[in-house]
Amino acid sequence: MTKTAFITGITGQDGSYLAPFLLDKGYIVHGLERRGSLSHTDRIDHIDHENLHLNYGDMTDGTNLIRLIKDIQPDEIYNLAAQSHVQVSFDTPEYTANADALGTLRILEAIRILGLERKTKFYQASTSELFGNAPAPQNEHTPFHPRSPYATAKLYAYWATINYREAYGIFASNGILFNHESPMRGETFVTRKITRAIAAIKRGQQTHVELGNLDAKRDWGHARDYVEGMWKILQHEIADDFVLATGQTHSVRDFVEAAFALIGHDIQWQGSGVQETGISKQTNQILVTINPKFFRPTELDILCGDPSKAKKALDWQAKTSFQDLVKEMVEHDLST
Repeated sequence: MTKTAFITGITGQDGSYLAPFLLDKGYIVHGLERRGSLSHTDRIDHIDHENLHLNYGDMTDGTNLIRLIKDIQPDEIYNLAAQSHVQVSFDTPEYTANADALGTLRILEAIRILGLERKTKFYQASTSELFGNAPAPQNEHTPFHPRSPYATAKLYAYWATINYREAYGIFASNGILFNHESPMRGETFVTRKITRAIAAIKRGQQTHVELGNLDAKRDWGHARDYVEGMWKILQHEIADDFVLATGQTHSVRDFVEAAFALIGHDIQWQGSGVQETGISKQTNQILVTINPKFFRPTELDILCGDPSKAKKALDWQAKTSFQDLVKEMVEHDLST
């Protein structure tokens, strides 16, 4: 029997990988698209498939979400929509809470109100930001300590998912995903900011890139691998919560060095604090500077996940190495 999936956030990075993944498996895929005067579908415009359908709506509009879910009757819902930029959440905390926390609640309520508890499986895109500065490696039993409006909104959504699972019997699962990147990553996220800057520097369009905390360490994987994990979470025999991660950590500094090396610049560091600069050994050109405005009000030192549970229960593990991820992102931005 053909399954139907409903993806909120289909026009984002993860949605752009999940949609073709599900279509290749024979799903009918519906996506939620926000209405605007300009199109935001560039990440999925290349997907030409008769079983892909876009529907206008918004995570802040509960009535419309109920109508859409009633019409679509999805077998699986992947809630990927969010205001997902941590730094931006400090400037827009109320909107972040409305979209990320209450938006999740609206979908869970729609499943309950429409009587789809036994039909519709629900995947909630949780985040490693829930852990804050908890000791690494972090797993499903690590206490949460959110340190941003984004993380606190996602914590509400995480517990709402568990509550609706326990209270109403909905197959509702959390995927606690650590940082996952790709050429489709938003341009304001640090990894894509670096790779886009490298392409612009290579073309002579800019001289350097301004960054914040170079020593922040993250567990970076590829979004392509992680959407497979999302799907596997909903195919598991019981609803549960899983950490998806590589189990390895690299700093922003590591990412910078690996990315610039691909265009022939070995970075050497001089100075300290906000005066630190990254200089090309080959040309003596300053390629990296520090701008204090890119520091968060509350920094996270290290996020590193323990994906043991997902590997054992789901037979899932990240496939793309850190070096291959950086190379793919740099080559994409050099070619566009």
